Amino acid sequence: MRLFVAVVPPVEVVEHLSEYVEPRRSHPDEDVRWASDETWHITLAFLGEVPEWKTDELGEGLERAAAKQKPFDLSLGRAGAFPGVPDARVLWTGVQDESEALKHLAMTTRSAANKAGVSVDGRKFTPHLTLARLRRPMDVVRYVRVLDEYQGPAWRADSLRLISSRLGEGPGHGAAYATVGEWDFLG
Repeated sequence: MRLFVAVVPPVEVVEHLSEYVEPRRSHPDEDVRWASDETWHITLAFLGEVPEWKTDELGEGLERAAAKQKPFDLSLGRAGAFPGVPDARVLWTGVQDESEALKHLAMTTRSAANKAGVSVDGRKFTPHLTLARLRRPMDVVRYVRVLDEYQGPAWRADSLRLISSRLGEGPGHGAAYATVGEWDFLG
């Protein structure tokens, strides 16, 4: 099962961002595949393929990590691209986290996965929410300029989720996501 650990913004935050992004989505560009609102999340740890027999131990570790975490405030805003604006493959909005609690949570969830014997994608954690994927590397400066002006409402992150991803089964033949487990922050 293909898994990742994430924080999911509340509906009102998703709706606010969706209203801002919609005019950009309505201009068709065959090289830009916009992510559907239902799939928006902030990845803390990408785990890849995980044998089903490891999910119980993984879930227990994530539950312990969540139990130690206090709820914290976040907001979405600004824009960027991976690997960079001139040769982008991914267009994203950033995450403002003044307390750096999200960064700490990413470290603890990655540690919990490692303790459960699950490998974690080793890329440096960059808090973001993916808005679009590009079929080929391209310069996205025009998108970044407009999206960089976005500032979403503040919201309280109060749980983390373990999510399965089934490629090709979601909207527009993208990934379909299903929550495998969710744990509230109790710290």
